Amino acid sequence: MTPPTTRQPSPDPTPDPAPGGEPATPGSGLRVVVVGATGNAGSAVVRALSGDPAVSSVLGLARRVPDWPVEKTTWAAVDLRTGDRARAELAGHFQGADAVIHLAWMIQPSRDPLMTWRTNVLGTVQVLRAVAAARVPALIAASSVAAYAPGPKDRLVAEDWPTHGWPNAAYSREKAYVERLLDAFELEQPEVRVVRMRPGFLFSREAAAEQRRLFLGPLLFGPMVRPELSPLVPDVPGLRFQVLRTSDAAEAYRLAVTRPVCGPFNLAAEPVVDPALLARLFGARPVRMPRPLLRTALAAAWRTRLAPAPPQLFDALMRIPLMDCTRAHEELGWRPRAGAEEALRDLVHGLRHGTGMTTPPLAPSVRGGRLGEFATGVGRRP
Repeated sequence: MTPPTTRQPSPDPTPDPAPGGEPATPGSGLRVVVVGATGNAGSAVVRALSGDPAVSSVLGLARRVPDWPVEKTTWAAVDLRTGDRARAELAGHFQGADAVIHLAWMIQPSRDPLMTWRTNVLGTVQVLRAVAAARVPALIAASSVAAYAPGPKDRLVAEDWPTHGWPNAAYSREKAYVERLLDAFELEQPEVRVVRMRPGFLFSREAAAEQRRLFLGPLLFGPMVRPELSPLVPDVPGLRFQVLRTSDAAEAYRLAVTRPVCGPFNLAAEPVVDPALLARLFGARPVRMPRPLLRTALAAAWRTRLAPAPPQLFDALMRIPLMDCTRAHEELGWRPRAGAEEALRDLVHGLRHGTGMTTPPLAPSVRGGRLGEFATGVGRRP
């Protein structure tokens, strides 16, 4: 078992405010373990938990331990791809925990679906087995809007919409498979309170550099993300989706730890994003474009290794339903502080300025820079 690496805590430079503004009492309250604690969602969840007086300690687990001191937080390294070893390490870390939040997910290398399957699906199997072995009373797991089967774009669907995903896209397919794992886990471990979060697409300034690497590729440079360089926005029929500021999603996870809720929760901000909103964001004019034309361009960029995201991800985007978040509002007591346009503006600002954080996934640049991204194969680097 890899022992936790403890760092001296210091105030986080951009923490979420503590609920009620009351300081936590050391040694009392909830002990929470966050699996996948250094990525876009994970780092925000750690910040939210560290500011909650009901939480006494947070253990952040990640493949690479960050040089990032956070109040009440210690770190340990766990690689979910190591099978039985990972399960044993996780079970040790989970002992005595009041809740486990499972956020670990690998989007790249998109050209190596076996590796993402080993982390995302088989890794989740190890997390579930370790939760059961350590008798953790609560599990909060990250699902996604991408887990939903194709659905309507003209009305909202609740959490009972089928979670079959879009099978041609690895991300959607793996999210749907994890939903089936959670179904079985709930039946086998009825004493565990299981919560599933199904957020829309999560954006923050701190994650912009990572998301550029994951989805847009090394050819997009910050100065290119300017309204005057984007006079037109493709108006593709059916292009409607939902987004959310990452810190707002983190607040939902915090509430799920401290409140006796269970089951799935849709998370999204208003309004729904469509070409008109994107045109307003960039001060551009929407231009009607057939879906096959845009899809062909994306496929060409993928085949020529100019883009890291496969065209099947676009196919899934065009088919996912729009979510009704009433249950999160009423049962979880959650509402986003930021609207969809604010979340998108965070992303645009981050892309333009290349912002990031000190955790390995969110680092502003990787070893070798953009030339290194090309050298290791766009879409092949984890």
